[in-house]
Amino acid sequence: MNIREYKILLLDDESEILNHIENGLKQEGFYRIFKTSTIEEAKKTFLKEKPHILVLDIMLPDGDGYELLKYVRSSSDIPVIFLTAKDEDVDKLIGLGLGADDYITKPFIMKELVFRINAILRRSYKIKLQETQKCILGDVIIDFSQNVVINNDKSVNLTAMEREILSKLYENKNRVLTKDAIADAIWGEDISGNEQSLIMHIRRIRNKIEENPSEPKYLKTIKGIGYKLVVN
Repeated sequence: MNIREYKILLLDDESEILNHIENGLKQEGFYRIFKTSTIEEAKKTFLKEKPHILVLDIMLPDGDGYELLKYVRSSSDIPVIFLTAKDEDVDKLIGLGLGADDYITKPFIMKELVFRINAILRRSYKIKLQETQKCILGDVIIDFSQNVVINNDKSVNLTAMEREILSKLYENKNRVLTKDAIADAIWGEDISGNEQSLIMHIRRIRNKIEENPSEPKYLKTIKGIGYKLVVN
């Protein structure tokens, strides 16, 4: 399927912003765009249309975007981008901690949003060679083809961003990968402005693959440089 054929679900209570995003996406060739203005409307559209990516605001008339993110994550690992005027670090950490893949603050440049949507769609739906393999870390199995971490017969899903970070680390297993190298692979730019996002994604990954995330055995931090995935 051509990347422009993927379905994009938008959620924002400001019609001007919805129309602005829709027009910008259409100019880039996207045409399967679904606009919603409430959480309930977005939930119904999510179930009916099964979108490939979700772009949502936080402050909404019937709740907040975190509620919708929790709802989506209960059954799907589709990529999610927060698009909001709230730019405090705590809000970023809450969103990323719940499983969001990216975070863009208003006012935003339309080309940047399109770039990030394109990049995330390519990463999320392009099956790479290493993603057909399994990475074994002690009793933990990372199954890239199924997008899950299996530990003692229990499985937990990986988000698109977590899978991408793990894939990059697995490509370079037992070698130190700089933060800039990871950021370039994930966001297409250096670590500047993305470090908090990367830290949160690493933290979530450790919660899924490490017996004791505060004392990681497999996903090591190399202070001042980056990270290393230790695979025996």
